[in-house]
Amino acid sequence: MSYKPPRRPQFFYTTAPLPCPYVAGRTERKVVTEIAGPDADGLHDRLSRAGFRRSHNIAYAPVCPGCNACVPIRIPTAQFEPDKSLRRIARANADVEGYEVPPRATAEQFQLFQRYQQARHSDGDMATMSFYDYRAMVEDTPIDSCIIEFRDRDDRLLGACLTDRLGDGLSAVYSYFMPGMDRRSLGTFAILWLIARAKFLGLPYVYLGYWVPESRKMAYKARFKPSEILVAGTWRTLTDEAAAIAPALARQTEPAT
Repeated sequence: MSYKPPRRPQFFYTTAPLPCPYVAGRTERKVVTEIAGPDADGLHDRLSRAGFRRSHNIAYAPVCPGCNACVPIRIPTAQFEPDKSLRRIARANADVEGYEVPPRATAEQFQLFQRYQQARHSDGDMATMSFYDYRAMVEDTPIDSCIIEFRDRDDRLLGACLTDRLGDGLSAVYSYFMPGMDRRSLGTFAILWLIARAKFLGLPYVYLGYWVPESRKMAYKARFKPSEILVAGTWRTLTDEAAAIAPALARQTEPAT
């Protein structure tokens, strides 16, 4: 009779309250847990389906007092249909190719990362990250991850997206791109590329993290239709009506548990 060791218990912790980075005047708290062990990929899959996100070897989800503004969102790749504006963005980037490369930090990536942070998030914590901080963000992963590098015909690096591979999809962990190329909408193009790649691989979803309708920086995620949001433990199709009233609902709901 073979001996099967007991499963390692999974511990969850709650962080101290901090100012919310998305909605002014709100307080942020997270529940966090370590992603480790021989079943790290499987654990990450289960947590992602439950609305968690990954940073380094930690998975986290918001448990903010009096607020449910952060809504997990994903795109079902088989049903996705780009609208006119998204098709226009795809055409504007017809000269851009995406390349999957191992999660290894390079000086070229970091230079672009710095330019992006200074142009878009100069008042944020990531704007002061050193190369070693950036390398930890990219390389400190216990699961199957990669970087998608977006290059034009002259081999210029225009953007990059740290991406996790899940059992049921791709998860966009963090993306950044060349500032001053508004016509290209490179951030949106990166998501379109991930959708096409997941569809090619036969993966049903692209996970986009949290949709925050009250935050201009995070509200754009609802433009990819159809999309699904996690509500009370169930993934549901995000309707236009729900998107319109989401900010009011976020202010009225009880704290997440």
